Formats: sequence, C-alpha cells, structure tokens
Amino acid sequence: MNSLQDTYSLYNGVQVPCIAFGTWKMPDDVAASAVCCALQSGYRHIDTAGAYQNETGVGEGLRQSGVARREIFLVSKLPNDDHGYAKTIASCEASLKRLGTDYLDAYLIHWPVLVENQDHVAEDLCDTWRAFERLYLDGKLRAVGVSNFMPEHLEIIKSNFSLYPMLDQVQLHPQCPDEETVDYCKANRILPEAWSPLIQGQAFKRELLVELAAAYGVSVAQLCVRWLVQRGVVPVPKSTHPDRIRNNADVFGFAISEADMARIATLRTYGRIGDPPTRPRTHQVVGF
Repeated sequence: MNSLQDTYSLYNGVQVPCIAFGTWKMPDDVAASAVCCALQSGYRHIDTAGAYQNETGVGEGLRQSGVARREIFLVSKLPNDDHGYAKTIASCEASLKRLGTDYLDAYLIHWPVLVENQDHVAEDLCDTWRAFERLYLDGKLRAVGVSNFMPEHLEIIKSNFSLYPMLDQVQLHPQCPDEETVDYCKANRILPEAWSPLIQGQAFKRELLVELAAAYGVSVAQLCVRWLVQRGVVPVPKSTHPDRIRNNADVFGFAISEADMARIATLRTYGRIGDPPTRPRTHQVVGF
C-alpha cells in the first residue's frame, strides 16, 4: 500500500480503501466537519454506526466535501437493539435515510453476543444475517460484514451461508495484536479492520511506542497506523482536529522493520480494552 487511495479487493471484487476514518463519539455537527476534512485530505473510507447516533452528521460531511459519492467507501453498523430479520431491514433503511444515500458500501453486525441472545447466539446471528443477504441482493449493500466477531462467531455464518462476511472490524492495536483472528480472516478471504488503532489514546503513554516513533521520525499515531497497514489490516483512526486527521494517514513514507514490528506486539501484555466479544452486551451499550 502506497497511498490512501490504494485498496484491498473483497472476495466479491469490491475495492476497499486501505485506511478508514472513524467517527465514534462525534456528535452530528462535529462529525460533519471532521468527515468533510477527512475526505478533502484524501480519505475515501468513512466509518460510522447506528449506535454512534451521528449518521446525519456523517452524511452532511460527505455532501460538504464535494467528493463524489461513488468515490467513497461508506460503512455503517447494525445497532444491538436491531438484531433479527425484520428489524435489521428496517434499521438499515433508517441508516440510509439518515446518511442521505440509497446504498452502503458495507454494513456490519456491530456485536455478536447480546444479553438477549447469549443462549441462542447461532439462531440470532443467522436470522440477522438472512436480512443482510436480502439487503445485499436488493442492491442496498455493496458488501456485508461484521464487527467484533471472533473466529467462532464467523464460523456460525460461514457454515450456514454461501454469502459470508467480507469484512470483520475488531479491536486491533499493539496491546491487542489478535493474530488468531487476523490469520483466520486472511485464510477465509475476510478483510480485517482495526478499531481504536491508537488504543483510545493509551498509545501515547507507552514508552516503547514513543521511543520507536522518535527513532523513525514519525508520530506515535503514525507508527500505530503503519504497524497495522504492514499487517494487511485496515486501520480506523479518528480525530476531530484537521492536522491530526491528516497526520494519522500520512504513513506511506516509512516502513517498520520486522524486528520492530515484533517488538510493538510485545505490548500485548497490557491487554485489550474492555470485555472480549464472547461476553454479552446489553442493547444500551453504545460504541465499540
């Protein structure tokens, strides 16, 4: 990958820009400004979710940017409240309306295990995935995927449907390298994406990352994003500041050595943020 416009190819041929711009915890007005700035800075992959409650603002940012809709890879996610066939269809239609578009480039199931489905996860996910199939066949979605799914969750869908997830957006960063999920995704033609690549700000507190960033003459944020790019993962950094928005994606002028790639992964000792996806979430939980 050599630029923000470089892409990965999904198994259905759809092209996905190699770095996404995240919008978690941005209210509508902030999201509109940040998305517009990101697109005008060269990003072509925008990530939001029904749970973020900012799809209206994200859609406004797309329009303000002046970038043609066909050039943008736009992703949203199904809220936990809306699992199930009929509710999924309605929820996707509502997201399309808020975003002001008649299709999504990808739509993801946001979380696999809910308090309400913990005793029948497979049944719940299959019922929900049937709606994803319908939306895909109807042309509402160019690609279908999931978020926070581990291999065991992916296998449920893969073993029951010929149309299986094309993307899996999971927690990936130096404290959570999760080689098992990345390897599974690559072996099954699923594109891995990384939420919170900067460890929700904790990256700037890790001495190893500060040391290596200085050695490479880059920022800690650039180091973390580049580390994921070199692993063949799509990072989803976020910021509301124009300079940082541009800086986070300026990662194509250097390469991390294999030895330093391995050193960065030793930060796994700090562990992931929050609960693993095997733990059930309530409908009210917002965010990742």
